[in-house]
Amino acid sequence: MKTIELSIDDELLTRVNQTIAQQKTTLAAFIRESLIHSLNRLNIRELEKQHREGYDRHPVQEGEFEI
Repeated sequence: MKTIELSIDDELLTRVNQTIAQQKTTLAAFIRESLIHSLNRLNIRELEKQHREGYDRHPVQEGEFEI
C-alpha cells in the first residue's frame, strides 16, 4: 500500500469529515471507497460507449428480435 498526499479545499473537507463521522469510517477508507466507485463508474461509461458505437456500426435490423 502507498501513502499519498492530497490537497483539498476547506468546504469539501468539511463535507467529507461530516460524512465519515456519520458513516463511522476513516478518511482513508472513505477516499479508497470513493476512488473505487469512481473508477467503476468510468468503466461502466466506457462499456456503454462501446455498446452505443457497436449499435451505430451494426444497427438493429427490422425483425431481428421478433419471435
